[in-house]
Amino acid sequence: MSQGIMGRIRDEVSQAWTVAVKDIKVYYLKPGMIMFGLLMPFFMFFSFSVKREMAAAQGVARLLALTTFFTAASTGPFIIPLERRLGTYDRLLAAPMSLLSLLLGKIAVGAFFAIGVSVVALVVGVGIFGATVVSPGFLVVGIILGSFSFSTLGLIFGSIPTRNPGDVQMPSTLLRWGLLFISGVFVPLAEMGAVARALAYVSPLTYAQDLMNHAVLNAGMLNPWLDLIVLLLGCGVFLIPSLLMHRRSRRLGY
Repeated sequence: MSQGIMGRIRDEVSQAWTVAVKDIKVYYLKPGMIMFGLLMPFFMFFSFSVKREMAAAQGVARLLALTTFFTAASTGPFIIPLERRLGTYDRLLAAPMSLLSLLLGKIAVGAFFAIGVSVVALVVGVGIFGATVVSPGFLVVGIILGSFSFSTLGLIFGSIPTRNPGDVQMPSTLLRWGLLFISGVFVPLAEMGAVARALAYVSPLTYAQDLMNHAVLNAGMLNPWLDLIVLLLGCGVFLIPSLLMHRRSRRLGY
């Protein structure tokens, strides 16, 4: 029985990996991915950081949180509607794999993209600006968990039954901007009022930013293990509506 279960898990992981590798080869250099997943977080960081007296370590912590959030969450809203329009998504749904394996592959695409961009941002921050990493363990785990959690969040919008990526990008971008402004990225939690701080705790980006502060600045406000638990739970919480919406989309013929 245990061997059968392990064999099923290996098959599911292999199928999800195949989907991820295919999407990486096809979509990573698409203009939409470069604009929304690569350039936007950097432009946003520099636009909010200009003329601010910010230490190198503080800037790196904020940039890492932004890149994992925006880059990971940008792939699902772009890739899935585009594949629906091209007709390739129907072939994936008809393939001998479970819907869960397909969605896990899509999640991995966004997570790997965010991890790669975050590594580049980290190398630039450490090598050029001289920032230091206080807790490499929290940094590595935080980037990985944050990337998968935010990629799963983006998958919710990719599950909207439409064949036009533009119909998904607008609500997806609106939510990301909303979560950005209520989180503790540009205004630290310690400087927020009680109401603003209560809203900040709703945003998963707050916990990613706090974890980056622990890893780079050694100055997080929350318990770092709480940050990790919230990001880990986010992967499962965000996956449930994606599964339900995909099943509804299939019934509607999308």
